Amino acid sequence: MNLHRMKITALIVAGLLACSGGAAWADRGWNSGSGKSDHNQSRSGYYKDARYQHNRYYPRSGHVYKSVPRGYRTVVHHRTKYYYSGGIWYRPSGVYFSVVVPPAGAVVPVLPPYYTTVWYGASPYYYAGGVYYTWYPQQQGYMVTEPPTEGRMSVEPEVPEQLFIYPKLGQSTDRQSADRYECHRWAVDQSGFDPTQPGGNVPENQNTAKRADYNRATRACLEARNYSVQ
Repeated sequence: MNLHRMKITALIVAGLLACSGGAAWADRGWNSGSGKSDHNQSRSGYYKDARYQHNRYYPRSGHVYKSVPRGYRTVVHHRTKYYYSGGIWYRPSGVYFSVVVPPAGAVVPVLPPYYTTVWYGASPYYYAGGVYYTWYPQQQGYMVTEPPTEGRMSVEPEVPEQLFIYPKLGQSTDRQSADRYECHRWAVDQSGFDPTQPGGNVPENQNTAKRADYNRATRACLEARNYSVQ
């Protein structure tokens, strides 16, 4: 498996399993299905991105925070500094940080934890919060890009079931990533369904059943490795 495919696979698996130690944005509550905000922000400052059935909540452009979430990435583009965390982009605004739309050409090392794959012919675009990303091999990262022409696009089906996992033994982040990837590979071998491939790499009429088989196999593997799976 080449480096590009391994990166995409690991990122997709992380998003599918929605680990409880995941992105700060998911921890804030809006995208967990709870319908509640853990940081007491007014819902009027957020919007639901329903494009391509993405169905995730994001803060509106211009929303201001006193700080950026822990684990953010610093991105410098054309001498302007941005902060990137959980698919949200921030820019310093005095002593605060404003949510902004990132400029085309900015590159990040990882995709948002939740994204929708949009295919333009044989080329995948990754969509989240109004932003499109494409793989940029020159920097081994994902570049913010202009939207593709919608007339030729197809959307990867929405995942009907997400697995939320918790490390019972306090496994490290690296150990969790390795376990998720190894269980993903085992589940693919058992079910014949690969969520990193268009349509799961199975006939359309088998997609739902095979995806369910994949999820069951993944759950069994993770539970055997001392994770609580919900």
